[in-house]
Amino acid sequence: MRVLVVEDEPMLADAIAEWLREDAHAVDIAHDGGAALDRITVHDYDVVVLDRDLPVVHGDDVCRALVAGGAATRVLMLTAAGEVSDRVAGLSLGADDYLAKPFAFPELAARIQSLGRRSRPAAPPVLSRSGVTLDPARHEVFRDGRLLPLSKKEFAVLAELLRADGAAVSAEHLLEKAWDEHADPFTGAVRLTILKLRRKLGGPPLVETVTGVGYRLR
Repeated sequence: MRVLVVEDEPMLADAIAEWLREDAHAVDIAHDGGAALDRITVHDYDVVVLDRDLPVVHGDDVCRALVAGGAATRVLMLTAAGEVSDRVAGLSLGADDYLAKPFAFPELAARIQSLGRRSRPAAPPVLSRSGVTLDPARHEVFRDGRLLPLSKKEFAVLAELLRADGAAVSAEHLLEKAWDEHADPFTGAVRLTILKLRRKLGGPPLVETVTGVGYRLR
């Protein structure tokens, strides 16, 4: 998934991002509400992890802007205040979930995973097609019972191809979902990852190039 972490404490923001990247998510960081709004207008995020007490633009206003824009992006609001009234206030703004600081990283990751499923059309927890099975929770991929040692990017790209269920997926979509904002669209990163993925999947070939469109899984 593509996740935006909006947190004004740099060390905490980096720690959250690193934890989520270990789960093969593409993660961007913003340290204030203004920067968050700028990124939201450019990128299609599945989940925004939003600290409520932000400089420049308050987290409440960022949440309102997301809701008003009608995007499918889910919002997980973070705050140092854990009172019921604070949770109610955050949810009333349109946040989808609420987590008080301090929190456990595994719980944060699980909540983000749950919200990400809600931002997409319903899909089975384990994705499968043409003998390929991908388990997001266990971070495992098998082809015909053989475990495949995929990198994080290969795993993320394959997940998007499986979710498409045979439809073609553009390179732009794969770049948006599997890489962060620092990725150069002209580096050929998607093409190279597809090439490595094909090698690891083995024969017969499963990933097709759809000329002028992108890629699809047979």
